[in-house]
Amino acid sequence: MIYSYKKIIKFSTPMIIVMVLASIYGIVDGVFVSNIVGDKAFEALNLIMPYIMIIGSFGFMLGTGGAALISKKIGENKKEEANKIFSMLIEFLIILGIILTVIGIFLSKPVASLLGAKDEHLELATKYAISAIAFITFFMLQNACQSYLIVADKRKLSLISSLCAGITNMLLDFIFMYVMRLGIIGAGLGTGISYIVGGGIPLCYFLFNKKGILKFKLTTFDFKAIGQSCYNGLSEMLTNIAVSCASLVYNFQLMKIIGTEGLAAYGVIMYVSYIFIAMYNGFSIS
Repeated sequence: MIYSYKKIIKFSTPMIIVMVLASIYGIVDGVFVSNIVGDKAFEALNLIMPYIMIIGSFGFMLGTGGAALISKKIGENKKEEANKIFSMLIEFLIILGIILTVIGIFLSKPVASLLGAKDEHLELATKYAISAIAFITFFMLQNACQSYLIVADKRKLSLISSLCAGITNMLLDFIFMYVMRLGIIGAGLGTGISYIVGGGIPLCYFLFNKKGILKFKLTTFDFKAIGQSCYNGLSEMLTNIAVSCASLVYNFQLMKIIGTEGLAAYGVIMYVSYIFIAMYNGFSIS
């Protein structure tokens, strides 16, 4: 096959759009929260969002690392083994997601406090984190399945699922915050339910797909394959963690030196940067 810029752009564009859509969760919540709930809720949201992204980055690790291993097996014409590894990684991700959900919820308030949140900000940040992290397993599935869908040659489905998740997030934010007046908890619930859409659509495809490249089937754990997948995807996870940790450090220093006004200003600037970072990540994954 002769590659060209046109083919590269055609292949990578859907994933770029997927990553941009995936990055709008915090942006959409920020817009609704700042305009409906108020400045303090917006500041609390920006403070705790990197913590949620760090937990979700485990999905990127198992997705990109697992996709590399699965693709290798397919290239070696070991399709049955590839499907077993794929199925096992999905099962492992769900178990890991449940564990991280419990840990994440338990640590939400201590982390927010460690970052400098006090009084009302602490309460708001904790409420948002708990309501969103309750659905974090589906966010991890969404992140992982973006890579698996590329292996399965279903890039358009990845785009559709991310688009549906983004639209769901916007609609539910409007309903929960503007109509039902649930405040920042409504923002967390809207985001969490959109995780279910973004992770549930690809999962349903793999569960009920009978003719595609990847098929889901019950299998036993192969810890060697899990270790290889984690090792392969570690750089991707650490990249996402590094970005989130940088945001956490900025948030901590801004709260300490300038206060909540500085945190809000930094949050607005980061919303702009998320789009460009997402475009780069989408191209890189493709």
